[in-house]
Amino acid sequence: MLACVSTFAIDGIEPRRVLVEADIRSGLPHFCIVGLADRAVREARERVRAAILNSAFAFPPRRITVNLAPAHLRKVGPGFDLAIAAAVLGAAGDLPADGLARWAIFGELSLSGELRGCRGALAVAEGTRRQGLNGLVLPRSRAREAALVEGLTVAGVESLREVAELVAGADAPALPPPGPPGSAGAGSGAEGRMEEPDLADVRGQGGPIEALEVAAAGGHSLLMEGAPGTGKTMLARRLPSILPPLARPEAVEVTRIHSVAGLHRDSGLAARRPFRAPHHTISASGLVGGGAVPTPGEVTLAHRGVLFLDELSEFSRRALEALRQPLEDGRVGVVRGQHAVVFPSRFSLVAATNPCPCGYAGAQDASLCRCTETERERHRRRLSGPLLDRLDLLVAVQRPPAEVLGGPPATSSASVRERVVAARERQARRLAGTGARCNGDMGSALIRLHVRLAPDAERLLAEAYRRSRLSPRGRHRALRVARTAADLEGSDGVESRHVLKALNMRQHEPAAELAA
Repeated sequence: MLACVSTFAIDGIEPRRVLVEADIRSGLPHFCIVGLADRAVREARERVRAAILNSAFAFPPRRITVNLAPAHLRKVGPGFDLAIAAAVLGAAGDLPADGLARWAIFGELSLSGELRGCRGALAVAEGTRRQGLNGLVLPRSRAREAALVEGLTVAGVESLREVAELVAGADAPALPPPGPPGSAGAGSGAEGRMEEPDLADVRGQGGPIEALEVAAAGGHSLLMEGAPGTGKTMLARRLPSILPPLARPEAVEVTRIHSVAGLHRDSGLAARRPFRAPHHTISASGLVGGGAVPTPGEVTLAHRGVLFLDELSEFSRRALEALRQPLEDGRVGVVRGQHAVVFPSRFSLVAATNPCPCGYAGAQDASLCRCTETERERHRRRLSGPLLDRLDLLVAVQRPPAEVLGGPPATSSASVRERVVAARERQARRLAGTGARCNGDMGSALIRLHVRLAPDAERLLAEAYRRSRLSPRGRHRALRVARTAADLEGSDGVESRHVLKALNMRQHEPAAELAA
């Protein structure tokens, strides 16, 4: 007999429908799985056999062939166990064919027949709805995550025996009660569970705080340069506290990505924007994604959030150059053999670096720096011009005066967040229907359409370009930052002061002489 069950493979972060076909014929006992399955899927034979027997079913002592179609799509992971077991039972006549046709089935089996949760439950649920299937059967521990997809019947079960009863016509069990609210998407490890840092902790860094506000309001990238201990890392870790809350479509995106990566441990939508801070020893594929079976890298895990690269000059050149495409296009294309996978990567890059190997070049006391000019030049060459040109904001972080360190805070995250949220709402209204969600997403066509410069602002930008301060790409990025500065003020037009602010934030030396 032949039976067919629908399940899903995760291709990058996208669900691909897979038909599990089981054929049982007379012959010597043999259990074979075909269809470009990896080792974890091939090992499902032993898990399925034991689970069927321990669930009080008879395992057919005949020739069993299971095909995972389409055969050209690589099948990875243990999430096919439950579908394979259901197909075998269907081919043996223990489960009705019409019942199997109504459901997509996804999950890992234990030897006892109990179910274990798998990565990518939300992606599988989205794929089930797109394919028009009636519902999804999966382990009860991941049922609430799958139920985030509206308009889909989700049956969370705990054993193979329950699956058999459901397919035979039993009612779907109620969803498990929601767990305590989590902080999925806030970061990695314990960082996501910690109290969010506040800008009220910062003293005497008015310029960098203003740059953080602009970066948050427009989704811009930011590089901070300064001596050790001046507060670069402290400032960067407070950027999430002033970002607007995730909209539902963004939260679904973040949750799906983190679920596929195995980082989503609770059952609700991501509550905070991601904050990823990889170590500088990370490889290029770890940063942007890759591997024999392409998996998302840190730029994708930071999608709709913040990617913080501390000690930027210590990252390998290959890893940093790999950032060019995600910074420019908002996506990463990974090609392995004849197969291409695209990962989304709309993130705000925040980086920190020292100006020289010892870190004290450009400090108020020049005698602190002991580096030779050759060492400084070698240090500067670690960051290529093409990469720096793709950054929107470049600011210097100086040591604050002693008298301000014990004084009151200049601002707080709550007050800055109010302005950021208001600016984002203006951008959302202006960019509605364009696919861009903030000024940092605007391409050249949207810049020409939505960035209208006043005559004096046009002259100022033209003078900066004439003096070779800007490349054509840098000009576009300055226009986006100027548009964000105007949004923070609630201005419909872009004035010269907005352009001047954008130019000042793209270089360490002031550009005020251009306004003369």
